[in-house]
Amino acid sequence: MTAPFEPSATSPRAQAPRGDRSPLPLIRLVDVQKSFPPLTVLDGFNLDIYPSQTTVILGPSGTGKSVMLKHIVGLLRPDSGQIYFDGRRIDQWNERELKPVRLQIGLLFQMGALFDSMTVEENLEFPMIEHTTLSPADRKDRAAHALELVDLADVQDKLPSQLSGGQKKRVALARAIVLQPRVVLYDEPTTGLDPIRADGINQLIIKLKDQLNVTSIVVTHDLTSARKVADRVVMLTGGKVIADGPYSHLERSPDPRVQHFLRGEYSREDDTATESTSIGQRPALTDVIP
Repeated sequence: MTAPFEPSATSPRAQAPRGDRSPLPLIRLVDVQKSFPPLTVLDGFNLDIYPSQTTVILGPSGTGKSVMLKHIVGLLRPDSGQIYFDGRRIDQWNERELKPVRLQIGLLFQMGALFDSMTVEENLEFPMIEHTTLSPADRKDRAAHALELVDLADVQDKLPSQLSGGQKKRVALARAIVLQPRVVLYDEPTTGLDPIRADGINQLIIKLKDQLNVTSIVVTHDLTSARKVADRVVMLTGGKVIADGPYSHLERSPDPRVQHFLRGEYSREDDTATESTSIGQRPALTDVIP
């Protein structure tokens, strides 16, 4: 029987900074420029993501949050700038070279992206069949353990249509972690959920960071969620970072754009700035599902 979800003491995801030593970034985006002419989406974008932290990305719609995620998984390539994963530059790698990196990144899609014709267990086993040599028995054990981690039991044989919205999100999260990724990307994880179910997802984000030591990047508009799960909050506007720090730091920011967003106050000036980054057809994150 496999022993899933137990990182070794020497693995990169099990290491924690000691004393005053600062951890090195696991993911780096350096001077990233991305345009979909005539629109500029990321404009000299810089961001370091540190291991074993939950970084929440906030910002109005159309400011480049999802485009940033697509650069991390290699679905989009920058027009200029560099992207690093675990110290290696990856933005110039081909699809074959990117595969090992992608297998270290779990994705929780906004709408779950479960396969409707597959049972819950088959949904979880799919990435293991595609990317591992685990035996059927080991795949079954790994799937069951992933469901336990997201507080679900006895749903293996159900179809997605037989699940509630909250259960679907939990199954999708179980699938995102079943390959034991070092990084989990959450795209609007609480969208469509009532406050109680949303808080359940928030608690799972915290639980998975604590138990699996994963690095989490959460793109959300849910300020309650951001306040609860974030070690660090980064706010984007116009393809640039305009605020970076703990949530309490953003609450004290003198930048009116930050305050307007946190208070939910409409400003035509802010709206005009973000309209320039709203674009039409772009590849979906689901195009790179493991």
